[in-house]
Amino acid sequence: MSHFSTSPLGWLKALLAPLMLATLAACATPFNADVSRFASQLPAPQGQTFAVIADDPALAGGLEFSQYARLVEARMAQLGYAPAASAADATLIVRFDYGVDKGRERVRSTGFADPYWGSWYSPRMGYWGGRRGYYRPFGYARYGAWGYGWYDPWFDNGVESYTVYTSGISLKIDRKADGQRLFEGKAEAVSTSNRLQHLVPNLVEAMFTDFPGNSGETVRISVAPEKKRGN
Repeated sequence: MSHFSTSPLGWLKALLAPLMLATLAACATPFNADVSRFASQLPAPQGQTFAVIADDPALAGGLEFSQYARLVEARMAQLGYAPAASAADATLIVRFDYGVDKGRERVRSTGFADPYWGSWYSPRMGYWGGRRGYYRPFGYARYGAWGYGWYDPWFDNGVESYTVYTSGISLKIDRKADGQRLFEGKAEAVSTSNRLQHLVPNLVEAMFTDFPGNSGETVRISVAPEKKRGN
């Protein structure tokens, strides 16, 4: 008699256990982002005010955008720039955008293949829990396909399938008086998560690390896990 549980709850726990372990491991590892920045005569903070607006008009006024815009506002304030009451009162206009793509599948071998169980994934079946997203002009989608590959060590089918996503933010700073572009930068990351609530704060952190950086340089910036920041 098999010692494995045959109840639906038992099987569900067995299937979700590897996913839970992978999620916990991801939370303990640094967040890596590639950051490209270009600056031209960015003024000293003294006497400068700013307002953060949506670079994509479709995001303007949204609660989600407002939440992420506050992260940018906080970092600008830390640099010494003063938030303006409105864009009309600001000397600097900060244009901000963010997004994540639909994701792409990756498959890797896990060892012995069981011909009885076969592969759990096929193009016809799609992703477990798949939810398709949509693209925006910035090149990302606010909501991408959700899905992680899982691996059952009891019935090894020889392959492990999982989804990776590319997320990114865009930051542009213009002088309001004449519209001159003073700074522009992009931060991008590849991860197994498409949760913007997790991705955007990390990308903003990477963007403002050693800000404004060396113009024309792309650097890999590692952001410490949230619990380790400030230690």
